[in-house]
Amino acid sequence: METNNTDIRIWAFQNNVRMYEIAEKLGIHYVTLSTKLRKELNTEEKQKIFKIIDQIKQEKGGK
Repeated sequence: METNNTDIRIWAFQNNVRMYEIAEKLGIHYVTLSTKLRKELNTEEKQKIFKIIDQIKQEKGGK
């Protein structure tokens, strides 16, 4: 069984970014983010989260 938004979860894991870090950048509580990820997000919302993951990775000194 595949989970909704698996691509986001995998990208965050591969880049050592935690959900609470993404939630902070979005200005929401991590529980709210977790709830939001239960349903498949639209492309625009996904792109926003992917950009945040990349930004956090850069801030941590990742390549």
